[in-house]
Amino acid sequence: MNTPIEKQTEILSELWMDYRDEDYFQDFVSYADIGLPLAYLLANDIVTRNAETDKFIEDTWETFLNLVGLEDTGFEVLDEMFINIVDKL
Repeated sequence: MNTPIEKQTEILSELWMDYRDEDYFQDFVSYADIGLPLAYLLANDIVTRNAETDKFIEDTWETFLNLVGLEDTGFEVLDEMFINIVDKL
């Protein structure tokens, strides 16, 4: 993976907070019912990162990439990913 785990956590946290009610993401949000809230908790320093939390984040990240059809080229922010998605359409 090219996107560091810290960035994955931030992006997934933002996705969960800002887009969890969007129809397009409903199945993903239901599936990632642990990984997305965990990303929020990690991004806001509410819980401590460890090997187990990293596994949840990495699995959730891979699932998200598959959903949106992107290869991990090293993302910094969610908007950058959305731009890449739109460019593919």
